Amino acid sequence: MPGCRPSVPTAASDRLTGPASPGAGPASPLFLKRSISMKRLSVIAGWVFGLGMLGLSLFVTLDVVARKFFGFSFEGTDEMGGYVLAVGAGLTFVVALAEGAHMRIDVVYAKLPVTARAIVDVLAATTLAGMAALLVWLGWRTLDESLAYHSTAPTPWATPLVWPQAVWLIALAAFLLLTLIVLVQSLRLVLTGRFREANARFGSAAEKTELEAELADLQRRI
Repeated sequence: MPGCRPSVPTAASDRLTGPASPGAGPASPLFLKRSISMKRLSVIAGWVFGLGMLGLSLFVTLDVVARKFFGFSFEGTDEMGGYVLAVGAGLTFVVALAEGAHMRIDVVYAKLPVTARAIVDVLAATTLAGMAALLVWLGWRTLDESLAYHSTAPTPWATPLVWPQAVWLIALAAFLLLTLIVLVQSLRLVLTGRFREANARFGSAAEKTELEAELADLQRRI
C-alpha cells in the first residue's frame, strides 16, 4: 500500500517470530518463538520478582529512616529479605529457562550431527525436569514438616513458616511446570523427526549468533 513502510526485523521481534526465511538454517533459541504458555509464565514470574524486590527495597528504606529519625525498627528486614530472595530464586529459574538464558557448555555439542544434538537436547530437558522435580519434592517435605510442627521463624515476628515456604514452593512448582513443557515439546519434535526444529528451539546457540543478536538489540535500543 502507498505510504506503508516495510517492517524491519529487530533482535526483539526475531525472538518472537523466528528467522525471516526458511532457508536461513537452524536458529538459536534467541530467535525462536517460545510457546505462549512459556512466555506467559516468564512474564508473570518476572513481574512478581520485580515487584517483590521493589517492595523489599521500600521496606528496607522505611526501616532505615525509622531507625535514623524515630528511634525504632520494624525488626524484620533480614527476615523479609530472606523470604523475597528464596522465592525470587525460583522465579528467576522460570525466566532463565523461558528466555533460553541458561549457560551450556557446548564444545562437543556444536560438533555433533543434527540428530545427535536433538537427542542431547531431550536429555538436557529430561535432567533439568528431574532436578526441578527434586527441588519441588524437597520443598514439599520442608513445608510438610513446618505444618506438622507448627514451625515459626526465630525472629521477633515469629512468622509461621508455612506461609513463606508455600510461596517458595509455588515458585519451584512453576519452574517444574515449565521444564515439563520444554521436555514434552522437545520430545515430540524428536519423535516426529523434526530434528532441526528441535535444535533451533531448544538447542544451544552459537556464540556468534548470540553476539549478533545482542548487538542488534543494543543498536535498536540506541
